[in-house]
Amino acid sequence: MLRSSWGAAVAHVARVVGDLGLAEDAVQEACAVAVERWPRDGVPADPRAWLVGTARHKAIDRLRRESRRAGKEEAAARWTGTIPAPPDDPAPLDPAGLDDEELGLVFGCCHPALAPEVRVALALRSVCGLTTAEVAARLLVAEPAMAKRLTRARAKLRDAAVPLRLPGPDDLPDRLPSVLRVLYLVFTEGHHASSGDALVRPELCDDAIRLTRSLVRRLPGEPEAGGLLALLLLTDARRAARTDAAGDVVLLEDQDRRLWDRDEIAEGDAVLERALRANRPGSYQLQAAIASCHADAGSAADTDWRQIALLYGELVRYEPTPVVEANRAVAVAMAEGPAAGLVILDAVAHHPQLAGWVPLQLARADLLARLDRTADAVAAYEHALTLGPTAPERRLIARRLGELRG
Repeated sequence: MLRSSWGAAVAHVARVVGDLGLAEDAVQEACAVAVERWPRDGVPADPRAWLVGTARHKAIDRLRRESRRAGKEEAAARWTGTIPAPPDDPAPLDPAGLDDEELGLVFGCCHPALAPEVRVALALRSVCGLTTAEVAARLLVAEPAMAKRLTRARAKLRDAAVPLRLPGPDDLPDRLPSVLRVLYLVFTEGHHASSGDALVRPELCDDAIRLTRSLVRRLPGEPEAGGLLALLLLTDARRAARTDAAGDVVLLEDQDRRLWDRDEIAEGDAVLERALRANRPGSYQLQAAIASCHADAGSAADTDWRQIALLYGELVRYEPTPVVEANRAVAVAMAEGPAAGLVILDAVAHHPQLAGWVPLQLARADLLARLDRTADAVAAYEHALTLGPTAPERRLIARRLGELRG
């Protein structure tokens, strides 16, 4: 509950006090109070409202203390004079209003005053609640460098007095690509966690879908927003089949497709169809089309890998990154054979951004094994183990190594 309420609480407090760093600190203090009180006193009737109200109270208290020290009572009154302290168990807040505040703060973090990569990082850390290590892993950047970027970004927004809310219609287009990227990466971390004992973090998947729905409601004519929502729905539909009862990874070709959420697939296909009618293609629509090819295949053998490889070839034009090229390699391997895929994969394997990317090594190892290059496949799996895989990935690698060595 605390994790899922983080973004709403930070967004609400940041809107009230106009300082993102202060809002984060206040929510962190409120979480600490919850951890102490809730086991003793019981969980409030509306935990989200309690956290938001308590965090707001903490932020206002800090502003009052700091303003008194600096002799700036007038400034303190401007922020705090009309805002009462919350009761112990506040009345329920409007969920739709909190969603709008949260989405507004994502837009605020994606202000043009910040470089594009910094906008995304700041929103992931401050609004979406990912740790600095998780943000660094998602953006393929070293953690110390990411920590410095975040500190500078918060200070820049504070010093420039950037409004932390939804911008006007004229300012939306410039920020939209970064906002879409933020929501996509939140879902990605939920769908395939970068660390920890579980492959899936359902609360992050749900948060990303919830905020993307809110975005589509605000921008119903924006095809890339619709494409992103379709992508998330079609991908999330496979959630129940991706791990077994022990939490181990179940690869796509081995999944029980009866566990796939057909309602989510139907909605995703419908959203994608509406987005494509705009005839303004983009990377999220292409990725959603790839996910639709998987979702609509009755079995692994029925998957149209040639079509998927073609879609990846088109996607590279819109998003020419080594990660997309690595994913295209896997599709080409399925369509044309492992040797063809390995050529593409090896061409990007030494890219600096992919040096610590576990999925690359797993894909290489699989293709090498299919080519009967057993020693090379073992070496690739062993290298993957040195890159800090998650616990489910580590167990998958152990199984594969056992099969190859056996």
